[in-house]
Amino acid sequence: MSEEAKSLNFIEHIVEDDLKNDYKKEELRFRFPPEPNGYLHIGHASSICLNFGLGLRYNAPVNLRFDDTNPAKEEKEYVEAIKKDVSWLGFEWDTECYASDYFQQLYNWAVILIKNGKAYVDSQSSEDIANQKGTPTEPGKESPYRNRSVEENLELFEGMKNGEFSDGAHVLRAKINMASSNMLMRDPVMYRILHKPHHRTNIDWCIYPMYDWTHGESDYIEQVSHSLCTLEFLPHRELYDWFLDQVVSSDKLRPKQREFARRNLSHTVVSKRKLLQLVEKGVVEGWDDPRMPTISGLRRRGFTPESIRNFADTIGIAKRDNVVDVSLLDFHVREHLNKIAPRVMAVLNPLKVVITNYEEGKEEWLDAENNPEDESAGSRKVPFSREIYIEQEDFREEANRKFFRLKLGGEVRLKNGYIIKAESCTKDDNGNIVEVQCTYDPKSKSGSGTEESLRKVKGTLHWVSIPHAITAEVRLYDRLFTDATPDSHKEKDFMDFVNPESLEKVTGYLEPSLKDAKIGDRVQFQRMGYFNVDKDSTSEHLVFNRTVTLRDTWAKLEQKE
Repeated sequence: MSEEAKSLNFIEHIVEDDLKNDYKKEELRFRFPPEPNGYLHIGHASSICLNFGLGLRYNAPVNLRFDDTNPAKEEKEYVEAIKKDVSWLGFEWDTECYASDYFQQLYNWAVILIKNGKAYVDSQSSEDIANQKGTPTEPGKESPYRNRSVEENLELFEGMKNGEFSDGAHVLRAKINMASSNMLMRDPVMYRILHKPHHRTNIDWCIYPMYDWTHGESDYIEQVSHSLCTLEFLPHRELYDWFLDQVVSSDKLRPKQREFARRNLSHTVVSKRKLLQLVEKGVVEGWDDPRMPTISGLRRRGFTPESIRNFADTIGIAKRDNVVDVSLLDFHVREHLNKIAPRVMAVLNPLKVVITNYEEGKEEWLDAENNPEDESAGSRKVPFSREIYIEQEDFREEANRKFFRLKLGGEVRLKNGYIIKAESCTKDDNGNIVEVQCTYDPKSKSGSGTEESLRKVKGTLHWVSIPHAITAEVRLYDRLFTDATPDSHKEKDFMDFVNPESLEKVTGYLEPSLKDAKIGDRVQFQRMGYFNVDKDSTSEHLVFNRTVTLRDTWAKLEQKE
């Protein structure tokens, strides 16, 4: 077997086999079919990458089709958000399609099914219909309306379409087999009455097709060759094929439904219903809250399209559902941002340091490398002065030999600057250290080439010159849930696991090169993590979101536990 063949996932093997037997390469067409009832999440990203990836691999068109058959939950806002997400991920669709474009054709086909004795109008309540479905081991019971005449069914169905009945008064059901071992084949509902305006058809229709009836027929209309679904649709395949049997002609390509496993992400939920709960109950600020697993939330947090595509490629396509550790997603964004993000200095928990032997009022501008991973990134100037901020945790009065930061009598190097030595410190009335007095070695400037500058000290600290520092609101985001699988507990609600420390807002002190940072700019705060400028930012009030820490701190916590 060739290396290329070995590297194919099982969906690609299916396509390859079909090309050998049933399809021509020019007949290949794929689709990504979201329902516009919420924002796309990281699980959808895998499906997007799969379908559009197949399009790129086989130079085949990919449709973006909105399965908009439920006006009660669907909105134009979601349509626009989905289009933005797919484009942002770097993919282009061939045709923008809507299931609502096919309402008339679907209705016409439904009429043919009624005429052929394959569909009937049921006037029972939804509860009665559900009760008659039976169980996996017991057959269902036939509806008392199952044997209505074709003429009566046609008249009722037309009345449903014309708005003559209230919601729930009737449904149209396919007449298949109430004793089928597949409960989905027990006369499934094809249409329901819903007097609600649709985001595209407004009030033109008051009956709406169900997903199972719409899905395969839409694929057929668009001549989609491979309809790729997640595993929960495997039992639906038999129904998908039955509905196609009723309409296909020999001169047109017949779509195939095939299934792949859903990839769930740890420490979050990816159910649109549950994500909507988080929004509606105010746990998060909206669908694009940076703690959300939505693509818009990840984008706002600072994730890159490349990191999400690489993540999807790494987890691949499988035949079994499983939970992927969120740390793998974090790894991919760290790896990409490490290559592209400029390094800057920011202090988030400031401690004042006074360099007593540095001349008052003096300032100098030091050379600082923008990104050691990218030679073309160049360098910038950062100001240095007598008074600087360092992080509180970077100083201790006393410390053991394993503490390589600043301690009384100890030395550290300031990044891009000088070696300093802590001589004394000042405390407030509560015993908290509020200032450290240091001396510096004026011959130890980084890059100067002097003997003193080459002297090795074990610790290097980031810092910011106090007179030059600009302030910003810094939002420190963490995992939204404390449990790896918050929606897997029968005895508890997933809301019980919301992490109360998923967001901390602090004032950061930043080097002045960030003064003109634009929304979406990504940087590494040295020794702190990767951050990006939030959409709430203004020229007077900068806001930075933490995308991810430099290291996986959760892994350390979980090891301790």
